[in-house]
Amino acid sequence: MDFDLPEELVMLKDNLRRFVDTELIPIERETNDGAEFLPGVQETLEEKARDLGLWLFDVPEEFGGLGLGNLSKAVMWEEMARTIAIPSRGASIFGPRVSPILYTISDEQKEQFLYPVIKGEKTSCFCQSEPEAGGDPGGMRTTAIRDGDHYVINGHKRWITGASNADFAQVVTATDREKGSRGGLTVFLVAMDTPGITKLRQQELMIADKPWEILFENVRVPVSQRVGEEGDGMRAAQSWLTEGRLRHGARGVGVITRCLELAASYANQRSTFGAPLASRQTVQNMLVDMYQTQHQLQLMVYNAAWRADNGQDVRKESYMCKYFGDEMSFKAADRCMQIHGGMGLTKDMPIEQFFRDQRSMVITEGPTEILKMALARLVIREYGA
Repeated sequence: MDFDLPEELVMLKDNLRRFVDTELIPIERETNDGAEFLPGVQETLEEKARDLGLWLFDVPEEFGGLGLGNLSKAVMWEEMARTIAIPSRGASIFGPRVSPILYTISDEQKEQFLYPVIKGEKTSCFCQSEPEAGGDPGGMRTTAIRDGDHYVINGHKRWITGASNADFAQVVTATDREKGSRGGLTVFLVAMDTPGITKLRQQELMIADKPWEILFENVRVPVSQRVGEEGDGMRAAQSWLTEGRLRHGARGVGVITRCLELAASYANQRSTFGAPLASRQTVQNMLVDMYQTQHQLQLMVYNAAWRADNGQDVRKESYMCKYFGDEMSFKAADRCMQIHGGMGLTKDMPIEQFFRDQRSMVITEGPTEILKMALARLVIREYGA
């Protein structure tokens, strides 16, 4: 059993670490307004990312990308999460963000939706959450009813990141509400200028992201824009969800690492009552807790990513990566803030943004309680026989 990263991934990790330390951290308070890059910044950073040779790192080779595996992507997500220079949701400097669902669609659909996204000509958003169905997709009320060569979509979506400028949406609908998530959900690719789509409002959050509420009223969508067969919605979304959970875990590793760096450095520099904070047992305990959880989470994420690369089912592992990573990285940001005292509350430091972002991650894309419930079913099935 080898716990060391392959040599090429060690090099990748080292190169990204230098890139983050020299190019991003020094300017991290000057690159974005929290939700979007400031004018000209993204283009400058993208050019530097191209120089690293990592353009389209997560796009499969058959579509012109590098086709990095899950373990390689986990290393990248981890290192990039050490800085707030890049907005935490939806933004990338390594090429357009491409939903994994788009790699599974038909050749005709790829011409209309996938390739324009890869080329940067179109952007998309993902519409699943609803006022009455967030973490429970089986309770979805947005319906798609077949009408000849079209489906008619009616419903209300909420918490939709990236809808401001999206050209099309990946819309999860109920085509059979009785079946729920077990064969009753279907995904459609819907142009955002289709009649009947109304962007109601942007929600103001504690974080910089401003997701939309979107209303679908008698929106007619051709059958040709259905993803897979009717009822395949959860299967189609699973690749996106599993990768997203691994990304949450890897991000958590990066955030904990940066908080540990900041807290340990400050504890060495700051003195109170005639002695450095680093000499206080309470502070030492906080640092050790951060270090231990960083080690645990990194092993968990690397193992899950390696298993996924080897074709194994990593549902259980991805659940744990997501909820453990989000909760422990939020706790690390909280402890880092406490060690810094009043300085931790200021926007001079990145800590307050880590704190807000990681608290939100505990809820979004799968709340801890729902992931634990799903994991419990698998555990009881495996061990309760």
